[in-house]
Amino acid sequence: MFRFLPTAGVWLLSFSALAQAPAPPPARPARVAAPPVTGRITDAATGEALPGATIVFPDLRQATAAGPDGTFRFSSLPRGRFLMQVRFIGYTPVVRTVDTGAGLALDVALTAADTEIGQVIVTGVSASTEMRRSPIPTSVVDQTRLRQTAATNAVDALAHLPGLNQITTGAAISKPVIRGLGANRVITLNNGAKQEGQQWGDEHGIEIDEFSIDRAEVIKGPGSLLYGSDGLAGVINFLPAEPVEEGRVLGAVAATYQTNNYQQGYSVWNAGNLNGLNWQVRGSGKVAADYRNRYDDRVYNSGFRELDGSGYVGLNKSWGYSHLTFNSFNQILGLIEGEREAATGRFLRINGLGEPEVVMDRGFSGYDLDVPRQQINHLRLGTDNNFILGQHRVTLNVGWQQNLRREFGNPLDYYEKSLFFQLRTVDYALRWFLPEKNGWNTTVGLSGMQQQNQNKGVEFLIPAYRLLDGGLFGVTKKSFGKLDLSGGLRVDARRITADALFLNADEQPVPAGLGEQKFGGFQSTFRNVSGSVGGAYSLSEKWLLKANLARGFRAPNIAELGSNGIHEGTTRYEIGEPDLKAETSFQADGGVSFTSDHISFQADVFRNRISNYIFPRRLAAVDGTDSLSAEGDRVFRYGQGDARLAGGEVSLDLHPHPLDWLHFENSFSMVRALQFDQPSGQRYLPFTPADRFQSELRVNFRKAGRSRLHNLYARATLEHNFAQNRIFSAFDTETPTSGYTLFNAGIGTDVVSAKDRTLFSLYLAANNLFDVAYQNHLSRLKYTAVNEATGRPGVFNMGRTLSVKLLVPLSFK
Repeated sequence: MFRFLPTAGVWLLSFSALAQAPAPPPARPARVAAPPVTGRITDAATGEALPGATIVFPDLRQATAAGPDGTFRFSSLPRGRFLMQVRFIGYTPVVRTVDTGAGLALDVALTAADTEIGQVIVTGVSASTEMRRSPIPTSVVDQTRLRQTAATNAVDALAHLPGLNQITTGAAISKPVIRGLGANRVITLNNGAKQEGQQWGDEHGIEIDEFSIDRAEVIKGPGSLLYGSDGLAGVINFLPAEPVEEGRVLGAVAATYQTNNYQQGYSVWNAGNLNGLNWQVRGSGKVAADYRNRYDDRVYNSGFRELDGSGYVGLNKSWGYSHLTFNSFNQILGLIEGEREAATGRFLRINGLGEPEVVMDRGFSGYDLDVPRQQINHLRLGTDNNFILGQHRVTLNVGWQQNLRREFGNPLDYYEKSLFFQLRTVDYALRWFLPEKNGWNTTVGLSGMQQQNQNKGVEFLIPAYRLLDGGLFGVTKKSFGKLDLSGGLRVDARRITADALFLNADEQPVPAGLGEQKFGGFQSTFRNVSGSVGGAYSLSEKWLLKANLARGFRAPNIAELGSNGIHEGTTRYEIGEPDLKAETSFQADGGVSFTSDHISFQADVFRNRISNYIFPRRLAAVDGTDSLSAEGDRVFRYGQGDARLAGGEVSLDLHPHPLDWLHFENSFSMVRALQFDQPSGQRYLPFTPADRFQSELRVNFRKAGRSRLHNLYARATLEHNFAQNRIFSAFDTETPTSGYTLFNAGIGTDVVSAKDRTLFSLYLAANNLFDVAYQNHLSRLKYTAVNEATGRPGVFNMGRTLSVKLLVPLSFK
């Protein structure tokens, strides 16, 4: 089907030869299980056992916990060399490569600290790799930090990572931005599987349950070669809880509440592992009313409701594992228009008679949603497989996804679907991990998807289309003493076929020639190559240097190629360009880190040159003024140019020894994003995040004396967002944003029984403690209507909110 396939096949064979990997041996029976893998986890300073420490083999999806005496046991691991990680709250994680067939006891001593230098990552490279050994810039948010964070959605929980921001449209809608690039330049993964919703739009969020996230990994830049086109900015992988140990059946109940918008959240989780039968299941729900801030008071129609389910069931055996997975995300939310009465500044709504009326107090009293509103339903069914075949390992992931996006915008008909997209996707990924040869660890594979989108509403923004996508890749890595090298190549092809659409005078679809053409049919094909090479060099146990070069590729999306309609999220009429070329980027990354008993320091810089960068241009009328659509909206057509983004992140953590319970963490991040050969007002890329400084003072106590409070923490945080005046000011696309400073605080603990069993965990947090009225530069609500009573444009972000989170673990077996 794709003409490049034979060439790519030759390339892959050459790549394997360069990596010194042999051809597959003749068929042989799968290896029998390794002898039991046992060991003991202790405190490096005191020698005391660390009961409850987590021991996990990420590539095998097997985990266990240390017993009361610190010992652990795996009885059904396959033979081979696999990465093992040991974690315990308040200690630095330890990573080892373990030969599971050696039959030797593993004694691991953990050092009391809070640095994450040894954190395992599972994306961006061929197999699980220590973060310090990967040259690709990566950040990890673990379970502890996620539990301590008060958030309104999944992206909001990560948005304070240096280099990561979010485009928001109220409390429920957040889209990630990595180093200044967002939309479908960021690949979102749900447990390693590509999430395929309507990524091209900023006016809806990602379809992942916040409660289901146990850990999140963020890859910055196009260094990940496993997931194909669209990863120009990077990859975010949301990971669920690890499998529980053999013979256990566990559960948990979680509840949250936030005062500002009366947000309630509930989640129930159950997981077990009986004779290799492994399962997890989670059900979650949220409901939120209108949020408030000091300037706008209650923001009309800003509430949302959410109901989600996820889980898997399958077998974990000595031959590997095979799981059936499901994820269901269902959300309905109000869309904020911001229209207000000129005299009083009160919000307006359109009633059932089509007339504007002032929203009175009763309009904010409950969780009901008005028009306009949006409904998102996302369902994914899949299979996740990992087979151990002698010295080889093969993984296969196949999934079916359906994304339904409805927008209701007719006040005279509450249930009329103005926009209705039905997107169906079949995605696949096959990876073959070759046996280690002369220290080289090589993986080859293929991945892609088949996609179809249909319009089922009464309004039309993008054409119905079909997409076919596929790619072949190879990655390899090797350690040369203190130097760890890794790299790879990928070949991709994508074909998009859009259907023509004709409408009659009543805006109803008709056969060709019987009405006015809304969309012209077209077919676009894109082929390109991505690559990455880099190294991490340990100058000493304390100093680490990293460098990476990466070439990225992104095919234009359907909105950029075929739009012809009013895009409510951008408040303009947009026209696509079927002749757009693919974006390509060349990014250079460099980093240095230092870790000691008293201080941790890390600095990462990048420079990203993008050719054929796609952005919308205004169409001018004959007299030079704005060209307007029939409805009075300004008209924009997608075009291309060249761009450069540069910047970086710096972090400093002071933890003076022996005061290991005290941490003073600071970070600064910045991005400079320019378009070449553009006139004044169009020089800067739109929606580039402002510079940001964050500082947090935190104390952690593993045990509070002889009380039953374990893992007690308290934190105070300052976040300063600098003024952003480097904007795309032409055509009123962007306006400058003032700087602002927010103060946050939090406290929490685990409450344990007399036998040190956790009874429940309690987390309290206060965000925007001093109720500052502010607008983030990446908030879409900045561009809603001006409040004529105050002269302030747009709607402001959420004011002070207090939150409480309760987690109750359960043990059934």
